[in-house]
Amino acid sequence: MHNKIETLPAPFRLPTPVAALLARLPPYPASWAFVQGLNRLLAHQLPDDVRAHLQGRSLRLRLLDAGVAFDFCWQGARFAAARHLHTPDLAIGASVHDLMLLARREEDPDTLFFSRRLLLEGDTELGLLFKNTLDALELPPFDLQSLHPRRMLAQLCGTSRAG
Repeated sequence: MHNKIETLPAPFRLPTPVAALLARLPPYPASWAFVQGLNRLLAHQLPDDVRAHLQGRSLRLRLLDAGVAFDFCWQGARFAAARHLHTPDLAIGASVHDLMLLARREEDPDTLFFSRRLLLEGDTELGLLFKNTLDALELPPFDLQSLHPRRMLAQLCGTSRAG
């Protein structure tokens, strides 16, 4: 009887040429596009106390393997893109793969954090709020199709047709 060692597939990593291309994109338009998706998927679900705590706070999401960072903040009832900030109140960093695992609920923030695959830098209280909010949200399985450019444009234009 042979013991067969099962190996897990390596996590997805952006190919180096793709990461190099993404790293050259201007930060503000990328942040603007990111917050459109964030508002569509998340903003309406945030409890009032979380919204109040986010008001006026600067956030950055860093895609570590892509060399991309999205700067944003909470303004009134939605997230808004921010110009590149030197030091945000909270910086969240992870690989694209690990962020997708979080979004699809295939991995929890604690596991990623304690294995040093999810980085939270800055305001500790804001970091805990972020983690606890993620844990508490009832999110449907993450659907990349909901972020299709046609659907995003249809939502921005106020139409329901998004072929």
